[in-house]
Amino acid sequence: MKKICVYCGSSDGTRPEYRQAAADLGRAMVEKNMGLVYGGAGVGLMGTLADTVLSGGGRVTGVIPESLVNREISHPGLTELVVVDSMHERKSMMADLSDAFIALPGGIGTMDELFEILTWAHLGIHKKPCALLNMVGYYDHLNAFVQHGVDQGFIRKETAAKLIIQDDPESLLDLFMKS
Repeated sequence: MKKICVYCGSSDGTRPEYRQAAADLGRAMVEKNMGLVYGGAGVGLMGTLADTVLSGGGRVTGVIPESLVNREISHPGLTELVVVDSMHERKSMMADLSDAFIALPGGIGTMDELFEILTWAHLGIHKKPCALLNMVGYYDHLNAFVQHGVDQGFIRKETAAKLIIQDDPESLLDLFMKS
């Protein structure tokens, strides 16, 4: 594992544990010599994660659509900032640059990115690990919904099993290194 794509919020959320989770993941990635690929913003959990990786000497690649450069306040100090034309191009490039995917707490954009990459795994477009970093139970309801989809026959058990769920960044990255 050389580069991990992390989807997360461009806000901090309501609990300080979310920001702490982003920092903890960033430190763990640096310790394991894993580069970060993310959405390129310098605010919210995205900014905390990028700042943590950069301050530890790690490499950070941000990918952001031109339309969001000012709106999401692109991070000015990244190792590399790639500006693309569309969200579709952003998601495709982030996937191409990455060896695995993690979703930290986030909103609609994070869910969109997570489910698209999980769909691609389901369709065999990639075989890269996909995970939720379920800090303080943020993804408990999403996990229950996925299980409900399995129980109701709309999501295959094999697809649900592709989604790794951990609450500890170190353990999650260790699982990635074994896959």
